[in-house]
Amino acid sequence: MSTRALLDTHSFLWFIGGSERLSPRARTLIEARENPILVSVAGLWEIAIKNGIGKLALDRPFAELIPEQLERQQIGVLGIELRHLDALTRLPQHHRDPFDRLIAAQALTEEVPVISVDPALDAYGVQRLW
Repeated sequence: MSTRALLDTHSFLWFIGGSERLSPRARTLIEARENPILVSVAGLWEIAIKNGIGKLALDRPFAELIPEQLERQQIGVLGIELRHLDALTRLPQHHRDPFDRLIAAQALTEEVPVISVDPALDAYGVQRLW
């Protein structure tokens, strides 16, 4: 049975970078081709911002690395829809990170778990896989 899931930003980066910080369970879920895996455009935006201001180093330019990895790893991009933003307006202020809050709103709206090490997402009732 397949598990459709949304990657948190760090999980996406750790997966494409081959980091050992990614849990074995998370890696297995992402690598299983029968599992439709998504990354939020909000996470990609976060990567672009942090790379642009020097807080995140990438091995290659964003415009080369990210599209290549999305295609190679068969990871879909979840766009931001009005219904996601509506859900965001109703989320309690448990967490101040705007990217994480939007990813939580998307996960709740899409009814998908998030592959994440971040327990802050638990406060929103998001199903977190790790």
